[in-house]
Amino acid sequence: MGINSESEIAANIQIGPTDRGMVRIYIEGDGVDLPLDFDPEEAEEIAEELLAAAEAARDMAGKSGKPGKKPRR
Repeated sequence: MGINSESEIAANIQIGPTDRGMVRIYIEGDGVDLPLDFDPEEAEEIAEELLAAAEAARDMAGKSGKPGKKPRR
């Protein structure tokens, strides 16, 4: 499965700080229980990558004639 492969898998995601000064991305789904911890600098890099990917997706949606959704903040 790659980044462009669609899937019927549903999962929940939670993001927040831990009591040890890390940022946790917690993914829970059918048979998946995955806590991922990052130091604050790594978390900021991930946030920047997410924002860049959102912008690229918005640009692609605009070029295909499909309206892009406004980001939730």
